[in-house]
Amino acid sequence: MSSTLVVNEIYRTLSGEGVSAGRPCTIVRLTGCNLRCKWCDTAYAYDEGRETTVDEVLAEVKRLGGDLVLVTGGEPLLQDETPALLARLCEVGCEVLLETNGSLDIGGLDSRVARCVDIKCPGSGQADSFRRANLDCLRKTDEIKFVLTDKADYDFARRMIETHKLTARCPIFLTPAAGLLEPKKLAEWILADRMDVRLGLQIHKFIWPDAERGV
Repeated sequence: MSSTLVVNEIYRTLSGEGVSAGRPCTIVRLTGCNLRCKWCDTAYAYDEGRETTVDEVLAEVKRLGGDLVLVTGGEPLLQDETPALLARLCEVGCEVLLETNGSLDIGGLDSRVARCVDIKCPGSGQADSFRRANLDCLRKTDEIKFVLTDKADYDFARRMIETHKLTARCPIFLTPAAGLLEPKKLAEWILADRMDVRLGLQIHKFIWPDAERGV
């Protein structure tokens, strides 16, 4: 009997951010999150979802087509069967990305999975949530994301990057929180400090500005 998860939505779109930005992608959004970031744009995934078997998820991913699959949430690692889902997706030949809020252990996952790990800044209200041991698990195929609301968040991210030498570990993205920080302002800070990072923009919000979910 196939294991089950609570799934919020599965849909085909373009990857909106990170190294994969712009690529056609299938999103598997799982239900539930242990954090409550002030700027969260997927609060509907806190509770909404239906119980779905891993086999049913794989069947829907196959139906939608394409090789790139992003498993996100909510916080996908809250569900016990997520590692099994990630491994199964790898086994059927998918290129698998995992988005995680950084508060839970990212070790022990299938080594073929690329992990996008958030480090929460003070503006999120969840700055103490990051699991520092996750830094030791990072590989070159992973990426780190900071979502910024203001200059204090930028300074926090810069200190974290410098203190832990994060640019030597994997790509680093600084992303302005939508409606709270102008991308131009963030770009100016990055250039002024000669930061070896990438400015991350959520391109799906430019393509589908009025959509609240499913794109």
